[in-house]
Amino acid sequence: MMTVGSVGYLGSAPATATLGFASVFLYVLPAFVFLLPVSLVAAELASGWPGGVYNWVREGISAPMGLLAVWCQFAQTIFYYPALLAFVGSTLAYVVDPRLAGNGVYTAAIIIVLFWGGVLLSSRGVSLVAELSSSGTVIGTLIPGAILVVLGVIYLAQGNHSAAPMDTHHILPAWSGLASIVLIVNSFFTYAGVEINAVHVDELRNPGRDYPKSIFVAMALVLAVFIFPTLAISWVIPAGHISFTAGVMQAFNSFMTHFGIGFAVPLIAIALAVGALAGMMAWLDGPSEGLVRIGREQGYLPPYFQKVNDHGIEVHILTAQAVVITVIALLYAFIPTVSSAYWIFTALATQVYVIMYVLMFIAAVRLRRAQRDHPRGYRAPALSLLCLVGGLSSVIAFLIGFVSPSQLAHTSPLVYAGLIAAGILVLGVLPPLLLHRFRKPAWKATGVGESAQP
Repeated sequence: MMTVGSVGYLGSAPATATLGFASVFLYVLPAFVFLLPVSLVAAELASGWPGGVYNWVREGISAPMGLLAVWCQFAQTIFYYPALLAFVGSTLAYVVDPRLAGNGVYTAAIIIVLFWGGVLLSSRGVSLVAELSSSGTVIGTLIPGAILVVLGVIYLAQGNHSAAPMDTHHILPAWSGLASIVLIVNSFFTYAGVEINAVHVDELRNPGRDYPKSIFVAMALVLAVFIFPTLAISWVIPAGHISFTAGVMQAFNSFMTHFGIGFAVPLIAIALAVGALAGMMAWLDGPSEGLVRIGREQGYLPPYFQKVNDHGIEVHILTAQAVVITVIALLYAFIPTVSSAYWIFTALATQVYVIMYVLMFIAAVRLRRAQRDHPRGYRAPALSLLCLVGGLSSVIAFLIGFVSPSQLAHTSPLVYAGLIAAGILVLGVLPPLLLHRFRKPAWKATGVGESAQP
């Protein structure tokens, strides 16, 4: 259930729903070539080398690569949060005026207000954060997802035709060039973050037997959570009219209007928004806390960014992150459509995160060979094969991510690839290289125990 909770998010469903029945393939394929290898390999690394991805990659490759890996884990959130909050903004639009869902200025304002609010809430260290995060999966994913599927099944049972063909001829994405399969990148990001639960592998009574079983059960649940709501969207909304950000609410609005219960649409919107915000709160402190810890231990961060407030929250890093996200959010007001902006930021988050996974797979193979006798609470079966499959699929997804999807045909391929490359370089690769290049011994362990001044 922790694995399901860590990846449970309906915001990715609309983009995949544009492919109709073929969306099933785009969920199942990454589950076996990415979710499964990441889960099992991360479990071995976590049970042998505590401390997260930095220690794994540092031990397996080098300290600079360890810094790159942990930075990528942090940097992907810079792109992830605007995409997530754009989904929240489009969802909340159905409480006020659905036409706002496609308004870039409105979306930018929602992103800025909600993220700064999240930073303020996190900085206070209030218990509400933990309560919101723990209930978010149920409130914002499982219950709405189940309602959407039930409405969809009843809709079809009444004799209504599906907006997307549901026969075996459409089980694979239609081939119209490489751009037709680019949405697979979005499917990869659906499963990103699953490695954070690997630290609990030693808590199982029999890790070697129980952990693989739990992963396969989790895979089945995750696939059910994503596949059926995605299909439900494709049943009622034609592919050409699905909004990447508001697609879930488009489906709810259509179904509930059809059944005469349109008054409940705002309630669903609020539930989905709460769930998405809970996911943001769950992620907000973790990556930045890991970055601060490594910055202190290795002297990678200036003292200013090492300080925490009275609640132990790294407010200076969160504030800097909020400033960058504010700038990114403003782009929503200038990019032609909200769906285009949403896709670009989701793709950037995936690209940056995939770099970390490639480093993780390389480190795992090298550690198995170089430190064969190092004590591990869990040993992944066929580790080399898992790393080969996971690494290759990650590299392929990374390369495909530079191609504009067919759903954004109006976007220049060169401009799109340039935006992706610039984003990866500016926020994903250059910062860790500069941090390593200009680190100072005097920064090591500086600021431990100090608090940030108001």
